[in-house]
Amino acid sequence: MTEPIIPSINLTLCNRCTQCVSGCPEQSLVMTERGPEFIKPITCTYCGDCEGLCPTGAIRAPLWVTWDAHV
Repeated sequence: MTEPIIPSINLTLCNRCTQCVSGCPEQSLVMTERGPEFIKPITCTYCGDCEGLCPTGAIRAPLWVTWDAHV
């Protein structure tokens, strides 16, 4: 089984505001002492909400997900 693709988290930029955790529609993230962590990475749909909510740019979703209706 391959590892799920999830956004990356730069903990040195994180101010632990919890916006990414509360805004995750799949509840894939939790806040720890160190910062946010994906506790259920398999449920992450790579929607990018966490990246958009992060005020410090600590979360990055550098991949584009596209759906091809002709598959």
